[in-house]
Amino acid sequence: MDFFDIAGEHKSKWMQLPRIVVIGHRKIRDVGEVCRGLGLSGSALIVSGPKTSKIAGNAVSDTLRECGIETRIKIIADASMEEVKRTEKLAGEMGANFLLGVGGGKCIDIAKATSFALGMPFISVPTAASHDGITSSRASISGGGNTTSVEAHVPIAVVADTELISKAPYRLLASGCGDLISNYTAVKDWQLAYRLKNIEYSSYAAALSQMTAQMIIESADTIKEGLEESAWIVAKGLVSSGVAMSIAGSSFPASGSEHKFSHALDKIAPKPALHGEECGVGAIMMMYLHRGDWNLIRDTLKKIGTPVCASELGIEIEYIIEALVHAHEIYPERYSILGNGITRKAAKNLVKITKIDE
Repeated sequence: MDFFDIAGEHKSKWMQLPRIVVIGHRKIRDVGEVCRGLGLSGSALIVSGPKTSKIAGNAVSDTLRECGIETRIKIIADASMEEVKRTEKLAGEMGANFLLGVGGGKCIDIAKATSFALGMPFISVPTAASHDGITSSRASISGGGNTTSVEAHVPIAVVADTELISKAPYRLLASGCGDLISNYTAVKDWQLAYRLKNIEYSSYAAALSQMTAQMIIESADTIKEGLEESAWIVAKGLVSSGVAMSIAGSSFPASGSEHKFSHALDKIAPKPALHGEECGVGAIMMMYLHRGDWNLIRDTLKKIGTPVCASELGIEIEYIIEALVHAHEIYPERYSILGNGITRKAAKNLVKITKIDE
């Protein structure tokens, strides 16, 4: 728990954290033992994708069956509310005792949203390290033409097989680096909201979040395609980022103005980029607004091979500018450096100064 003592008054906060975190080479084989250690038994519903079920879903099913746990695999096509309802129905019909999300972000989001709705434990088994959703208490679910962040369970355990993650497309790993580096600007926004709006702030959660961003910056030269050590570094960072959010009891440590920009871009651009890629580019611009070292963020992303400008995102600069103008409208209750919005002229100057228009 995170305790505060302010003016003689004791405050306490409940935190949900993973009980077991396993990161390493061929650790997907340990899923059954992890379940045994947690006292999980009965039957499990594995949520996976068409490709990831072959890569990892079947292997998870095998290791669970070896421990006497019955399994079924639910193949999902998207992270929609309709898919959540279908997964809930299947879990009820089979009498599932817990769920596992095995695959990328969509699989994990569906599993965590379903487990929350049914009040069941959930285990996160990522096959890629593209964003910190693998450990967070929020799920990105689409519905009615929009994608929203809904309340969910923090996974009771995380099993990240670095061999599998290193074999995923490198773009996904690089995207995870962008998401982690953006923690820098997220924390600056959180501090600003604390000072100006009296938003509750945890220095411990903030320090942990910043540490994960610093770890990526310090390791930028060693994060390479196909290198399992790179998968280890990024997966460890994503787990730490998720824990920081759990400590804070919100996504403040890892989601600020750069995420507002990303979500606005997703709504505006005909073909958005990956979430972490957009957040990385957003962090460059938001760090400039915070008067911080935006060049350091830009240089680090370039070393890793993550987009640093509109052309590398594959998005026309007009959509970048439009997203900047409307970003403050995303989660307006969350205060950030964007305040009540920036003008179109200011947005144009921002992309020019930070070289986003290249």
